[in-house]
Amino acid sequence: MAKSTITYWNPLTSNNQNEWHPIKGLEGMAEELTLSIDCESGEYTRLTRFFPRADTTPLGSKSHEYPEEIFIVSGRLYDCAFQMWLETGHYASRPPGEIHGPFKTEEGCVVLEVSFPNKISNPPNT
Repeated sequence: MAKSTITYWNPLTSNNQNEWHPIKGLEGMAEELTLSIDCESGEYTRLTRFFPRADTTPLGSKSHEYPEEIFIVSGRLYDCAFQMWLETGHYASRPPGEIHGPFKTEEGCVVLEVSFPNKISNPPNT
């Protein structure tokens, strides 16, 4: 099965506000909108919208065993792990296990995320 498809639409317009959902554990700080998903492989493409003054510092940094790509669509997001402001247009292809976050934003930020949980990295046997 392939990832779900949809015809052209703009998830960033106010007409589509009801498509966004709070992220569990980040209520009041961020919400997400899944654009495409492959239910068999788990691969997905989604938008994450951080609200102005969101700060995930109390949750600490994170990593996962699969690769992901991110692209900053709008706004500005500080990644504490890299001590770097990610501005509109920044892109990263994160390898499995890369530590990122926690995140802070002053003005808010929209991030496009493409994740590949079906490509879990297994550490070599030692």
